[in-house]
Amino acid sequence: MTRDPRYDILFEPVPIGPLTARNRFYQVPHCNGMGHRLPGAVAAMRGMKAEGGWAVVATEECEIHPSSDFSPFSEARLWDDGDVARMARTAEAIKAHGSLAAIEISHNGHEAVNRFTRLPSMAVSDVVVLAYDPAQAYAMSKRDIADVRRWHRQAALRARAAGFDIIYVYAAHNLSLAFHFLNRRYNRRSDEYGGSLENRTRFLRELLEDTREAVGDTCAVAIRFAVDELLGDAGIAAGNEGRDVVEMLAELPDLWDVNVSNWANDSVTARFGEEGAQQPYIEFVKQVTSKPVVGVGRFTSPDAMVAQVKRGVLDMIGAARPSIADPFLPNKIAEGRIEDIRECIGCNVCVSGDYTLTPLRCTQNPTMGEEYRRGWHPERIAPAASEARCLVVGAGPAGLEAALALAQRGYAVTLAERAPEPGGRINLESALPGLASYARVRDYRLGQLRRMANVDLYPGSELDAENVLEFGAQHVALATGAHWRRDGLGRQHWQPIPGADSGNVYTPDDLMRSKLPEGRVVVYDDDHYYLGGVLAELLVGKGHPVTLVTPAPDVSHWTHNTLEQMHIEKRVRSLGISVVNQHALHTIGAGGVTLSCIYTDVPRELAADAVVLVTSRAPETALYDRLDSDTEALAGAGIQTLTRIGDCLAPGTIAAAVYAGHRYARELEDTSLDPDGAPFRREYVELP
Repeated sequence: MTRDPRYDILFEPVPIGPLTARNRFYQVPHCNGMGHRLPGAVAAMRGMKAEGGWAVVATEECEIHPSSDFSPFSEARLWDDGDVARMARTAEAIKAHGSLAAIEISHNGHEAVNRFTRLPSMAVSDVVVLAYDPAQAYAMSKRDIADVRRWHRQAALRARAAGFDIIYVYAAHNLSLAFHFLNRRYNRRSDEYGGSLENRTRFLRELLEDTREAVGDTCAVAIRFAVDELLGDAGIAAGNEGRDVVEMLAELPDLWDVNVSNWANDSVTARFGEEGAQQPYIEFVKQVTSKPVVGVGRFTSPDAMVAQVKRGVLDMIGAARPSIADPFLPNKIAEGRIEDIRECIGCNVCVSGDYTLTPLRCTQNPTMGEEYRRGWHPERIAPAASEARCLVVGAGPAGLEAALALAQRGYAVTLAERAPEPGGRINLESALPGLASYARVRDYRLGQLRRMANVDLYPGSELDAENVLEFGAQHVALATGAHWRRDGLGRQHWQPIPGADSGNVYTPDDLMRSKLPEGRVVVYDDDHYYLGGVLAELLVGKGHPVTLVTPAPDVSHWTHNTLEQMHIEKRVRSLGISVVNQHALHTIGAGGVTLSCIYTDVPRELAADAVVLVTSRAPETALYDRLDSDTEALAGAGIQTLTRIGDCLAPGTIAAAVYAGHRYARELEDTSLDPDGAPFRREYVELP
């Protein structure tokens, strides 16, 4: 296939200072949960992006000194010369594919609590640390400022020694010391670094000048700057000081990487922001600088990318999440394979890796974070180990992914689904408010499967045990999913909730299948992910008075890990939904419920005509139980393996289901795996 000429503009080279990027695709800095602890994993992941066609691939933020310790988060580090070799692995992996390697060095000021190093935190002024730690940061002296400038310069030199081509000065996301100096909320200095905007910009200007003087002869110098905090006059905004800063420093860096702050706004989920949502804030930048500009907007459409360039908004298409969902997105556009792009769904499961201190993961791309430790490649997979036939029962996210990966290996695959349409839980959840992008998980896989000659897809086909035994497959994967429990068992309740068997109790499955309650509704959320808040929003939209009750401290508590919680809480409260936190559902009655404080057990009565229980799910195991109980029948039918995957085994996120399906397909008939050891390669700490 050949590239559509409409997209030729995306493959034009872009000069960046003394360097040239081979196209306009730019993987901006993003965290990954691996950082300095797993340098091999980071290098393999970044190298995969370069192989996939991204002309510039950047690291996550890189701490420059022990006083910028961001523990427990695992970011990159260039504290001293001992870190150079570890960082060089990433630069080498990126440059091996002809891409430019960028590094975002930074001191985090009062965002750095220094939990590991136990150094006192430093800040532009005497302020509390931004984390919920019982600590404060001290106001930097002139000597401290000189020290940070020296550390920043040393880190830039180490970055160049490690092989990086583009060195960042970081002033974004409310995370960096340079941004804190700019910000009137924090900068209360009365010397030449405080007061006027020119003074507050001084430190950022000095870092740019220092970096250029240190490495600018061979490396490009980039700035990452948040032009708007979305706080109006209370913060930096594109209409006032954000624009002023860009105008003051317009020609000083070799590239402007611009966004909005904070991270939850910059990486807003699809539920709260559309593709290209940052354009109104950043579009002025190219009007005031001659240097190339990169920006983000969760771009997955090549037409939208072209429009950004032609309208003069961006010179380079920045991406973090789309490059995670499909590291080969640029190559697929170049090769005319638009239909093969795995489009980011904007769920931010990727972000949860950073917050849970675990390797990066992705709903759309199950190989993300597994490039090093499992050797998984997003576009290549080992051929089938035999001519065995495979039967996958259930076409939800796990079944669709298992069938696709098995077929890519070369197995003959039959995928049976009892519902009229494939998709499973995706069909139900993607119809809820704000979750339409989740349908991409289904649509991508169905689009691929329907083009493959070795796949037979049978929707509307419910199989019983006899059907499976008669089918003639050697390998059977059961992806029959799960259903939401009606008895209330979950994290808070290990026994059924009294009254849960009454007629006014509903489950998420009921609501998603249009079986709706009447009158006043209590949504009881003991799941703590997105669904409780979404269902409350759905019910309000249908005209119901709604109270959301949760044992957690706040609404959809786990979504702190996906940068959504503040947006969800704001949405819920703005819709007039009453919220009762830190209370368990004690009993359910005909006209109301009794709650109890999770700390004191003090009861509280609440009027309600119906209750929606969002607690936990029960796996659909009837078919598995029937088959697994008759080993003789399995052997007689020639079935060598019978495996539960996804929600049928362990209900979880859609990302977990996709991963389970992919892992099953990768590992089928793989005799190299050690059943008694770790299923992946580990990285060990080097001891002196």
